[in-house]
Amino acid sequence: MKLWDIAHSRTGDKGNISNISLIAYDPKDYALLKERVTAERVKEHFKGMVKGEVVRYELPNIHALNFVMYAALGGGVTRSLSVDMHGKGLSSYLLDMEL
Repeated sequence: MKLWDIAHSRTGDKGNISNISLIAYDPKDYALLKERVTAERVKEHFKGMVKGEVVRYELPNIHALNFVMYAALGGGVTRSLSVDMHGKGLSSYLLDMEL
């Protein structure tokens, strides 16, 4: 099962930091997200793209996880040579993670 089967995602950026939220469609799936989508797994999933630390924050009231990924955007919008300088596509890449 892929993450997109049970959750949706939003992405934001600030400088060279990407912020990705992962929100369960059904509150019953939040426990599964907490168990299986760790900061370590997200860091491994983005291996080669995210050069810095990945920090996970839990938001149980809205059945969501928030991942802050440092050194993730090739230097930031004004320095990156990436086609997706803001990292908006990273949320789709996260949702492709296998549970």
